[in-house]
Amino acid sequence: MNTTTSPDLETRLRIIEDKLAIYELIAAHPPSADSGHDDYTLSVYQENGIFDRGPTLDGAQGAQAIAAFIKRPEHDEAIRGGPAHFTGLPLVNLRGDSAVVTSYLMIVHLDHQGEPRDLPNHGISTGYRIHRTVVNRWELERHQGRWKIVKRTLLPVDGSVHHQNLLRSGLNALFFPD
Repeated sequence: MNTTTSPDLETRLRIIEDKLAIYELIAAHPPSADSGHDDYTLSVYQENGIFDRGPTLDGAQGAQAIAAFIKRPEHDEAIRGGPAHFTGLPLVNLRGDSAVVTSYLMIVHLDHQGEPRDLPNHGISTGYRIHRTVVNRWELERHQGRWKIVKRTLLPVDGSVHHQNLLRSGLNALFFPD
Protein backbone atom coordinates (compact mmCIF):
# COMPACT_ATOMS: atom_id res chain seq x y z
CA MET A 1 0.00 0.00 0.00
CA ASN A 2 1.41 3.37 -1.00
CA THR A 3 0.88 5.62 2.01
CA THR A 4 1.74 8.81 0.11
CA THR A 5 -1.38 8.57 -2.06
CA SER A 6 -3.70 6.62 0.25
CA PRO A 7 -6.12 8.50 2.49
CA ASP A 8 -5.15 8.44 6.15
CA LEU A 9 -6.98 6.21 8.59
CA GLU A 10 -9.20 9.01 9.88
CA THR A 11 -10.31 9.91 6.34
CA ARG A 12 -10.98 6.27 5.48
CA LEU A 13 -13.01 5.81 8.67
CA ARG A 14 -15.03 8.96 7.88
CA ILE A 15 -15.85 7.56 4.41
CA ILE A 16 -17.00 4.28 5.94
CA GLU A 17 -19.13 6.08 8.55
CA ASP A 18 -20.66 8.34 5.89
CA LYS A 19 -21.51 5.45 3.61
CA LEU A 20 -23.03 3.47 6.48
CA ALA A 21 -25.17 6.46 7.51
CA ILE A 22 -26.30 6.91 3.90
CA TYR A 23 -27.11 3.19 3.53
CA GLU A 24 -29.23 3.43 6.68
CA LEU A 25 -31.00 6.54 5.37
CA ILE A 26 -31.87 4.83 2.09
CA ALA A 27 -32.79 1.54 3.82
CA ALA A 28 -35.17 3.36 6.18
CA HIS A 29 -37.31 4.68 3.33
CA PRO A 30 -39.28 1.43 2.77
CA PRO A 31 -40.32 0.93 6.42
CA SER A 32 -41.27 4.61 6.70
CA ALA A 33 -43.33 4.52 3.50
CA ASP A 34 -45.01 1.23 4.42
CA SER A 35 -45.94 2.46 7.88
CA GLY A 36 -46.89 6.05 7.01
CA HIS A 37 -44.22 7.41 9.36
CA ASP A 38 -44.42 11.08 8.44
CA ASP A 39 -42.28 12.24 11.39
CA TYR A 40 -39.40 10.17 10.04
CA THR A 41 -39.90 11.58 6.54
CA LEU A 42 -39.98 15.12 7.91
CA SER A 43 -36.74 14.50 9.81
CA VAL A 44 -34.71 13.29 6.80
CA TYR A 45 -35.55 16.00 4.25
CA GLN A 46 -33.98 19.45 4.14
CA GLU A 47 -36.56 22.15 4.89
CA ASN A 48 -36.66 23.10 1.19
CA GLY A 49 -36.31 19.51 -0.06
CA ILE A 50 -37.77 18.32 -3.34
CA PHE A 51 -39.59 15.07 -4.10
CA ASP A 52 -39.72 14.68 -7.90
CA ARG A 53 -41.70 11.67 -9.15
CA GLY A 54 -41.16 12.40 -12.81
CA PRO A 55 -43.55 13.69 -15.44
CA THR A 56 -46.50 11.35 -14.79
CA LEU A 57 -46.93 11.57 -11.00
CA ASP A 58 -47.24 14.53 -8.65
CA GLY A 59 -44.38 15.45 -6.36
CA ALA A 60 -43.85 17.85 -3.49
CA GLN A 61 -41.55 20.64 -2.37
CA GLY A 62 -40.63 21.36 1.22
CA ALA A 63 -40.18 18.89 4.05
CA GLN A 64 -43.69 19.48 5.43
CA ALA A 65 -45.34 18.83 2.05
CA ILE A 66 -43.21 15.73 1.46
CA ALA A 67 -44.05 14.33 4.90
CA ALA A 68 -47.75 15.04 4.28
CA PHE A 69 -47.48 12.92 1.13
CA ILE A 70 -47.57 9.68 3.11
CA LYS A 71 -50.49 10.86 5.23
CA ARG A 72 -52.80 11.16 2.24
CA PRO A 73 -55.91 8.98 2.40
CA GLU A 74 -54.76 7.30 -0.83
CA HIS A 75 -51.46 6.31 0.77
CA ASP A 76 -53.24 4.99 3.84
CA GLU A 77 -55.46 2.92 1.56
CA ALA A 78 -52.36 1.54 -0.17
CA ILE A 79 -50.79 0.65 3.21
CA ARG A 80 -53.94 -1.23 4.22
CA GLY A 81 -53.64 -3.16 0.93
CA GLY A 82 -50.30 -4.64 1.98
CA PRO A 83 -47.46 -2.99 0.04
CA ALA A 84 -43.76 -3.56 0.56
CA HIS A 85 -41.15 -1.18 -0.83
CA PHE A 86 -37.86 -2.92 -1.61
CA THR A 87 -34.72 -0.93 -2.25
CA GLY A 88 -31.63 -2.22 -3.99
CA LEU A 89 -28.15 -1.68 -2.60
CA PRO A 90 -27.43 1.98 -3.31
CA LEU A 91 -24.49 3.27 -5.33
CA VAL A 92 -23.05 6.10 -3.19
CA ASN A 93 -20.94 8.90 -4.60
CA LEU A 94 -19.50 10.90 -1.70
CA ARG A 95 -18.52 14.48 -2.45
CA GLY A 96 -17.37 15.86 0.88
CA ASP A 97 -20.47 17.18 2.63
CA SER A 98 -22.73 16.18 -0.25
CA ALA A 99 -23.49 12.87 -1.90
CA VAL A 100 -25.42 11.50 -4.84
CA VAL A 101 -27.00 8.09 -4.42
CA THR A 102 -28.41 5.96 -7.24
CA SER A 103 -30.69 3.04 -6.42
CA TYR A 104 -33.65 0.96 -7.49
CA LEU A 105 -36.95 0.72 -5.66
CA MET A 106 -39.57 -1.94 -6.26
CA ILE A 107 -43.10 -1.75 -4.94
CA VAL A 108 -44.66 -5.14 -4.27
CA HIS A 109 -48.16 -5.63 -2.92
CA LEU A 110 -50.40 -8.42 -1.77
CA ASP A 111 -52.33 -9.84 -4.72
CA HIS A 112 -55.87 -9.82 -3.34
CA GLN A 113 -57.18 -11.31 -6.58
CA GLY A 114 -54.60 -14.10 -6.77
CA GLU A 115 -55.36 -17.77 -6.40
CA PRO A 116 -54.64 -19.02 -2.84
CA ARG A 117 -51.63 -21.32 -2.75
CA ASP A 118 -50.20 -23.39 0.07
CA LEU A 119 -46.44 -23.45 0.62
CA PRO A 120 -45.45 -26.21 3.05
CA ASN A 121 -44.47 -24.81 6.43
CA HIS A 122 -45.32 -21.23 5.30
CA GLY A 123 -49.11 -21.18 5.10
CA ILE A 124 -51.51 -20.08 2.40
CA SER A 125 -51.14 -16.89 0.40
CA THR A 126 -52.67 -15.33 -2.68
CA GLY A 127 -49.16 -14.19 -3.57
CA TYR A 128 -47.68 -10.83 -4.33
CA ARG A 129 -47.49 -8.72 -7.44
CA ILE A 130 -44.77 -6.31 -8.52
CA HIS A 131 -46.58 -3.02 -9.01
CA ARG A 132 -43.71 -0.88 -10.16
CA THR A 133 -39.94 -0.56 -10.30
CA VAL A 134 -38.29 2.86 -10.26
CA VAL A 135 -34.81 4.33 -10.38
CA ASN A 136 -33.95 6.81 -7.62
CA ARG A 137 -31.45 9.63 -7.53
CA TRP A 138 -31.01 10.91 -3.99
CA GLU A 139 -29.12 14.19 -3.62
CA LEU A 140 -27.92 14.50 -0.05
CA GLU A 141 -26.13 17.05 2.13
CA ARG A 142 -24.63 16.79 5.56
CA HIS A 143 -26.61 19.08 7.84
CA GLN A 144 -25.54 19.49 11.47
CA GLY A 145 -23.72 16.15 11.32
CA ARG A 146 -26.61 14.22 9.69
CA TRP A 147 -27.21 13.30 6.08
CA LYS A 148 -30.43 14.83 4.77
CA ILE A 149 -32.25 14.61 1.47
CA VAL A 150 -32.08 17.74 -0.66
CA LYS A 151 -33.78 16.22 -3.68
CA ARG A 152 -35.12 12.81 -4.56
CA THR A 153 -35.93 12.04 -8.15
CA LEU A 154 -37.60 8.79 -9.09
CA LEU A 155 -38.42 7.61 -12.56
CA PRO A 156 -40.19 4.42 -13.66
CA VAL A 157 -38.12 1.71 -15.27
CA ASP A 158 -40.01 1.85 -18.54
CA GLY A 159 -37.39 1.39 -21.24
CA SER A 160 -37.10 5.14 -21.85
CA VAL A 161 -33.84 7.03 -22.07
CA HIS A 162 -34.86 9.07 -19.02
CA HIS A 163 -34.35 6.36 -16.43
CA GLN A 164 -31.34 5.02 -18.33
CA ASN A 165 -29.73 8.47 -18.23
CA LEU A 166 -30.36 8.72 -14.50
CA LEU A 167 -28.61 5.37 -13.99
CA ARG A 168 -25.79 6.27 -16.36
CA SER A 169 -25.18 9.62 -14.66
CA GLY A 170 -24.79 7.86 -11.29
CA LEU A 171 -22.23 5.47 -12.74
CA ASN A 172 -20.36 8.14 -14.70
CA ALA A 173 -20.03 10.49 -11.73
CA LEU A 174 -18.58 7.74 -9.56
CA PHE A 175 -16.40 5.85 -12.01
CA PHE A 176 -15.57 8.49 -14.65
CA PRO A 177 -15.36 11.83 -12.78
CA ASP A 178 -14.36 14.91 -14.75
